[in-house]
Amino acid sequence: MLSLFRRFFQSKIGLPVFIGFLVVVAFAFAAADITGSTFGGLSAGSRVALVGREPVPASELTGGAQAALEQVRERIDPTIAMPEFVEQGGLDQVMNQLIDRYAIAAYAEKYGLRAGRNLVDSEILKIPAFRGATGEFDQAVYQAALRQRGLSDATVRRDLRGGLLEQQLFDSTTAATRMPQKVARQYAALVLERRRGEIALIPSSAFVPTADPSGAQLEAWYRDNRARFVRPERRVLRFAVFSADQLGIDATPSEAEIAARFRENAAAYGASERRAVSYFIVPTEDAARSFVTRLRGGLSLEAAARDAGFNVARGELRGKQELANTTSLAFAENVFRAEDRGFVEPVRGTLGWYVARVDRVERTPARTLAQVSGEIAAQLRQEKLAAAVARRTAEIETELDGGTALAEVARTYDLRVDTTPELLADGRVYGGDGGQVIEQLRPLVTTAFQMEESAPQLTELTPGSEYIIFDVARIEESRAAPLAEVRDLAVAGWKRAEGAKLARAAADRVLRKVEAGTPLAAALAAENRPGIEREPVNLRRRELLARRGTDVPPPLVLMFSMAQGSAKKLEAAQDQGWYIVDLAEIATDPIESEPGLVQQTRQQLAPTLAQEYRAQVTAAIRKEVGVERNEAAIEAVRKQLAGGV
Repeated sequence: MLSLFRRFFQSKIGLPVFIGFLVVVAFAFAAADITGSTFGGLSAGSRVALVGREPVPASELTGGAQAALEQVRERIDPTIAMPEFVEQGGLDQVMNQLIDRYAIAAYAEKYGLRAGRNLVDSEILKIPAFRGATGEFDQAVYQAALRQRGLSDATVRRDLRGGLLEQQLFDSTTAATRMPQKVARQYAALVLERRRGEIALIPSSAFVPTADPSGAQLEAWYRDNRARFVRPERRVLRFAVFSADQLGIDATPSEAEIAARFRENAAAYGASERRAVSYFIVPTEDAARSFVTRLRGGLSLEAAARDAGFNVARGELRGKQELANTTSLAFAENVFRAEDRGFVEPVRGTLGWYVARVDRVERTPARTLAQVSGEIAAQLRQEKLAAAVARRTAEIETELDGGTALAEVARTYDLRVDTTPELLADGRVYGGDGGQVIEQLRPLVTTAFQMEESAPQLTELTPGSEYIIFDVARIEESRAAPLAEVRDLAVAGWKRAEGAKLARAAADRVLRKVEAGTPLAAALAAENRPGIEREPVNLRRRELLARRGTDVPPPLVLMFSMAQGSAKKLEAAQDQGWYIVDLAEIATDPIESEPGLVQQTRQQLAPTLAQEYRAQVTAAIRKEVGVERNEAAIEAVRKQLAGGV
């Protein structure tokens, strides 16, 4: 809640929502060991900052950005590409986190805090991802996990050590935080605040030029806005779906096999009996026998138990051994000696003496081989088919592992190969109507986006019955589209940008008039342009806070950060135009009108207050340690990651 208020009063409007999800986690800065040749003005030894006396390698910023991008893909948007991530502020967020990490570590060491190897080892042992089948730490699993993420043991240990130092520093700083009553009242009052005013949009479309740009103008604009035309990574899959029946396997059992199975399970086909019983337990044998005597005299089991304060347990139909497993063997024996609806001879169990009645008896006569032949045949066929399919699919997997192409395997087993259109990482068809991929392929998309081309795999779609062989036929990397392919979109973008310049000038004129006392409606009318929109706003802050799970329109956020009687302009996204926000009145209900609000506010803000303390301490640590940013190197990383944008 506190951080939301800070965004209202201090943040840049319209900062992309997902940036808030970027957090420092273990393995975040995974590429400290990356080396390579010079690229985009960067060499392996370039540094993006100097924190105290410790240089921050450019490779670590690159690796941190890659790791953060993967976090965003996993949690928010599977299709986001690195240029979009960079343009929307992701790289800046990672850079700040990286500097904080170095500064905190330097500060901790300066004042004698330590996190030795044994302490780091103990943290590694606690991580569930590194445990094997026994539940204990497994070195092989640990190494495999590091290889999968492209990490080294040294990188992991350095990151964990930094986290431990942070913990030592901040546990005492942020412990038992409590917001003062007067401060809580101020924030509580904000919840009861109502704002009234108007919001207008002066659209760029009202000012767009009619003439197309020259070639030079379009190319210059495109170079500056290439990130808008970045296409996400797409993949084309080839696949062949087949069932067990298509493998040509004869799993029909012989008469001899059926007879052998009948002999092996003769007891299962013999006569059987199951019984359901109700009972309660008493502490002594005398009491049990007294109850049975009364029951045989006509008293019901339920009435006897109720009068004595006991609860009756009712069992389902069970065989003798099944009943013995849940009670006792002696009790089961007596139950199966009693008559149907008769009372069981008392017997001692673990908890006392049983007083019981047989409620139901179900007897199944013995069945002959002829009677169960079909049932056994179906069981054997299923077993033989499963075993044969397992062998056949193992053979196919061996062929695929040996380098046999999907097409060759399909020819061998007479399977039809299909090809998908270009797919995005979330399964949608690229350039389509937003529909999802073929349902059968939905579980495979994530795997397919981790595969290399020409690396077919076999997987089970429906256990034991349906399978699929698939590979990646083509990979289209994420990059900006060539200008020739998006020329019409680029021309429209250039016109919109030119219109936005004129829209801004119009917004400045309107704003000056409003500030001079002209009503917003009159100032807009003087522009005499089509498409200008104006909307009155009468909204309580509480209503705005209720929308925290959704995107709150930036003009509303601005309105709730302005002073009464003021007017401001705000640029709309993607050169769509300019907003004019005119705030006429702020009214606040008395705090006393809602009892308990102050205390509720204190409770809600307590966790966030700790984050505020942490942010303030981190800022002070940065200042004391000293931070020098290498803006040229940071910009080189930005261009490298954004593909030259």
